[in-house]
Amino acid sequence: MSLRTKIVAALVVLSFVATGAIGALAYRATSRGLSSQVDQSVTASSVDLARRVTDRRGPGGRGDRDQDRGGNPAPVPPIFSRPGDEQFGLLRAQFVSSQGRVVGAPDVEQLPVSAADLQLAAQEAEGITTLRNITVADDEYRMATTSVGRGRGAVQVARTLDENEQLLRQLRNRVLLAVLFVVAAAAAAGWFIATSLTDRLRRLTGVAEEVAGTGRLDVDVPAVGDDEAGRLGGALNEMLASLRQAEDDQQRLVQDAGHELKTPLTSLRTNVDVLARYPDLPADQRTRLLEDLEGETRELTELVNELVALANGRRLDEAPQQVPLTDVVAPVVERARRRTGREVVLTADGSVRTVRAAALERAVSNLVDNAAKFDTSGGPVEVEVADGRVTVRDRGPGIDPAEGDRLFDRFYRSDAARSQPGSGLGLAIVADVVRQHGGTVFARSRPGGGAEMGFVLPPS
Repeated sequence: MSLRTKIVAALVVLSFVATGAIGALAYRATSRGLSSQVDQSVTASSVDLARRVTDRRGPGGRGDRDQDRGGNPAPVPPIFSRPGDEQFGLLRAQFVSSQGRVVGAPDVEQLPVSAADLQLAAQEAEGITTLRNITVADDEYRMATTSVGRGRGAVQVARTLDENEQLLRQLRNRVLLAVLFVVAAAAAAGWFIATSLTDRLRRLTGVAEEVAGTGRLDVDVPAVGDDEAGRLGGALNEMLASLRQAEDDQQRLVQDAGHELKTPLTSLRTNVDVLARYPDLPADQRTRLLEDLEGETRELTELVNELVALANGRRLDEAPQQVPLTDVVAPVVERARRRTGREVVLTADGSVRTVRAAALERAVSNLVDNAAKFDTSGGPVEVEVADGRVTVRDRGPGIDPAEGDRLFDRFYRSDAARSQPGSGLGLAIVADVVRQHGGTVFARSRPGGGAEMGFVLPPS
């Protein structure tokens, strides 16, 4: 089942359940209200008729209460002499004596009399009323039976339920029509909403399938609107842009690495060829060639290590954690002192940042090694940590302002650095690590000579 069909089906079911429930509640409430009105109507009418019968027939006396004093049948109360009674809005009414004699309007079918009705007619108390449903000529009625009192009979009043059934039938039809209308409207609205949503999702899916099938990252992703589909399109655009940038960086890295590897490899091949062609070289020349081979091998190894570190820099699994920057910088300073034999001075405050400690240690180590390599004065290398800023200062040749922005590019080496060993990747690794932490790098000349290089990390 497609997403569009699911959305439409969900809206249809929801609207059907909601309108059906409302309609059922309305129908039930209306039915109860009509039944209550009918009960009140027949009860009030029967009670009033019973009172009128009492008023017309008097208090009665002893003996057969269905006969007068001469032994003749008691006269029929005039109020039952015709069918219906406009004053009470009745359809049927009759009088029942305690002996079961029924007095009603002529030519009107008699209402059924049960044993319970006869017991009520013989009651001494007046105004006792019972209600029940009856059937007369296949028609449903609601009947109220009210005792006249003193065993003188009871009055029965019945009202047809056809009117109620008709009203409820009309209400049922209207509820069904309303449900059908709402369901149809919900289906139409759901189809419109689902189409507008799924069309964009279909286009996004098509773009994703095209990228997966062709490997192209320069496709245009539709990102219209500020809803979830629009934001998804924007996110896909950003993802593809990041992938394109990563691909460009990868290609540039491979090209630059290939270019940089040619020099040491060419030199190695040349020296090896010389050793192979001239096995009887003088000892001093042979020693120089072997020293060159060792240096070039070391430089090549360093270059490969730097390339691997740069390529893997974004795939480190180390989790960021809040640490004082001093805990990251101090071990680097101590190792630099032991490795170079130089004085490395650390000045630090209590700055705390959220970092990947191992990656940041490598960045700081590259900065300190770079300063120690270019500072030939023999003076101390100064490292300062202050408010999230790490600065490494030396007294080397300084930095040309025209080259300051390029020092952190991959494989870039300034004119002053070309005579020094190195791969040209150390500062690029620093910039890459700092960017991963949301920070910025800087490089400038130091007042009085030398350089200041470092980075600034944002607050945690």
